[in-house]
Amino acid sequence: MKLFFRVFLFMQLVILPLQAQYRVQGVVTDSLTKEPLPYMSVYLKGTTEGGMTDNEGRFSFKTYRPEATLVVSAVGYNEYACLIHPARAERLKIALSPATYALNEVVVKPKRERYRKKDNPAVEFVRRMIEHRDDYSPDERDFWQRDRYEKMTFAINNFDSLKQQKWIYRKFKFLTDYVDTSAVTGKPVLAISNRELLATDYYRRSPHSEKQWVQARRQAGVDEMLSQQGMEQAISVTMTDVDIYENNITLFTNKFVSPLSSLGPSFYKYYLMDTISVAGRPCVDLTFVPFNSESFGFTGHLYVMLDSTYFVRRVVMNFPQKINLNFVDYMKIEQDFDRAEDGTRQLVNESITTEFKLVDSSDGIYAKRDVYYRNYKYEADDKALQAFRKPEKVIEDLTASARPEAYWDANRHVEVSKKETSVDKMMAQLRSYPVYYWTEKVLKVLFTGYIPAPKEKAPLFYIGMMNTTISGNALEGVRLRAGGMTTAWLNPHLFARGYMAYGFRDHRVKGLAELEYSFNRKKEYANEFPIHSLKASYLSDVNQYGQHYLYTSQDNVFLALKRQKDDRIGYQQKAELTYTSEFHSGFSYQLITRLRRDESSRLIPFIRQEEAAGEVPGHTDYVKSIHTSELELKLRYAPNEKFFQTQWNRFPVSLDAPVFSLSHTMAAKNVLGGDYTYHYTEAGFQKRFWFSAFGYTDIILKAGKVWNKVPFPLLIIPNANLSYTIQPESYSLMNAMEFMNDEYASWDVTYYLNGFVFNRIPLLKKLKWREVLSCRGLYGNLSDKNNPALSDGLFRFPAGSTVMGHTPYVEVGAGIENILKVLRVDYVWRLTYRNLPNIDKSGLRISLHMTF
Repeated sequence: MKLFFRVFLFMQLVILPLQAQYRVQGVVTDSLTKEPLPYMSVYLKGTTEGGMTDNEGRFSFKTYRPEATLVVSAVGYNEYACLIHPARAERLKIALSPATYALNEVVVKPKRERYRKKDNPAVEFVRRMIEHRDDYSPDERDFWQRDRYEKMTFAINNFDSLKQQKWIYRKFKFLTDYVDTSAVTGKPVLAISNRELLATDYYRRSPHSEKQWVQARRQAGVDEMLSQQGMEQAISVTMTDVDIYENNITLFTNKFVSPLSSLGPSFYKYYLMDTISVAGRPCVDLTFVPFNSESFGFTGHLYVMLDSTYFVRRVVMNFPQKINLNFVDYMKIEQDFDRAEDGTRQLVNESITTEFKLVDSSDGIYAKRDVYYRNYKYEADDKALQAFRKPEKVIEDLTASARPEAYWDANRHVEVSKKETSVDKMMAQLRSYPVYYWTEKVLKVLFTGYIPAPKEKAPLFYIGMMNTTISGNALEGVRLRAGGMTTAWLNPHLFARGYMAYGFRDHRVKGLAELEYSFNRKKEYANEFPIHSLKASYLSDVNQYGQHYLYTSQDNVFLALKRQKDDRIGYQQKAELTYTSEFHSGFSYQLITRLRRDESSRLIPFIRQEEAAGEVPGHTDYVKSIHTSELELKLRYAPNEKFFQTQWNRFPVSLDAPVFSLSHTMAAKNVLGGDYTYHYTEAGFQKRFWFSAFGYTDIILKAGKVWNKVPFPLLIIPNANLSYTIQPESYSLMNAMEFMNDEYASWDVTYYLNGFVFNRIPLLKKLKWREVLSCRGLYGNLSDKNNPALSDGLFRFPAGSTVMGHTPYVEVGAGIENILKVLRVDYVWRLTYRNLPNIDKSGLRISLHMTF
């Protein structure tokens, strides 16, 4: 018998692998929302065979059974069970349906075929929640504070054994020592960036103020190549704190309609689901899904306590699968709340899990941001009062970035694994390999435009900008340029910056020399916020009349291709002394003293007509240059402005904050060699206005006036864009120096519809294109005293320049953005002054426009 049993067992072991092996695969969705259900348990009844659905609701596993009962179950859904035949190789589509249940004696039976808002108890329930959303809000208290621990990780997703064998990773076998498992997805991930923060949040109702006092901060990873201040700002508008009680939730630089928005009943479908227990309390599961799955909203669940308070105990929501959002393949938000003794709502923890993909075929980047709150207090202590007396919104201890590991171990709110905090060690090993070291250096130059020297970390000097090394124009011919700037690691208060350039056609050397003393100690660069400095500079370079480069350099090689000949160029020298003071409130001012010399060129001669001075009529006088001595005051107010900081400039990451500006320039004749007395005043306003689900509009308004009689180099020359790219605050179809004004009012309005129309067209919505409408215009005037045809002693306007009549200059555009996720294409039309010679009446303009 023993021999027989052993032979039988041996045969089974041999034969079993030879039996047919079948694959069970399919997708699990919500029968109401049609959205995939991730991380659901799928198994064959009575066996251990099965698996979990992925973030797209798909599952796949193997079995030898030709027939079995498949079971899928989840909280809030009816259990699914059916007989399947794996041998048939069917792809299963499983829709979990919500259970019927009773709430306040009303039986709710969600149906798939039709949704009605009228007489819908779920809608009435939500409306009551919206009416009571400010009840027990902590912001209704005079004061509150809480301790915060925040950790954020970026990781390479699905870093399994198969990916580790790819050529790009094969050389770095030690990376397997740092592979971790995602607690959310269960997938292997390799952390490439890690950030941690320990801070205390403070809130005061009146006068309203919000502060954060940072006790400890640290970061390590590939993003070290970028400005740390800039990265913090970028992350703050990408994966920020979520407040479901606001009408709109800001994520990934966009506004999403909150499920508790006043617009909610018109934007979402609501369903009352099952009654479940959350933290030991009975709650109703309120499910919501947008009417249009491509629009900027959420699908998810609010678990609301079954009492009269409408208290939300837990939130789970994600983006609809078909949402018109770039690079975000999956996103899940989870929040848990509890109540203080008096019922005040307290957020306990928040988690945002995201999977980013540049292209659909890649595994992409896994990102997780966890925030834990504790020690809520509603009486202000001495440190809180001290925080409100400080001007900055984020207060950071001097030693915050240098806390030892023991400090973190003692103060973290939760335990973290060693792999979560070992990114710095992994990066040190990676940089010991020349192939990675030089790849990172090249990428840093591409991202920043500068080469750090003499070392990568804490460089004393930056060489650049590299995209200005070679360029060209009609006056200089081929132009070469080299320059650089010092950093705070050389001296945290004293900064130098400059460049030298040479034109091979005009054979002239140009350059900039700048020395700045900062009264504030800087961490990296001179222009870190807030600036409080005194700067002396001298510039000698070409002056491209009618072209103002607001966010780039005039010799950027990528703007070299022009739609028209760029021949409105002269020379200019400026010596300036500038005092700048920025405040945490958003207010700033600059006081500038300037000696300026505008020099004519063969392309822009200064020709003065002297008919009223006893000269022969028609006599012309060629003037080499003019001099002015100027004093300028600039005022700016931009509350809550956020921008990405680079070595040389600031780029707004959010235009939600209004920007007000006012400046006045005055010059005096015969003072320090000045040839003219004049005054110039300019005011501006800029703001992004959100229309919730209907997109947003950027509006820029400006007006200015020159009060005195001056030659054309001192007049107002509108900003013409001669390139084929889309440039903000410029006119795409206007020629350089086409119009001359001494007073003007302009507007620049761009409406981004975020796919509001295209998302409703069956074929187009798959492309995820987004509509853009724009209108730019300028109403200008030239008074008689500044018109050389009517007033003597002025310079003759260059050929092609004209005086604007009573009609404003207007151009409109209609465009499509999000083409291949990175391209925007506009077609622009010129509506007025279409009969002038040598002008473009319409044209195609493009730009790289990467947005979420």
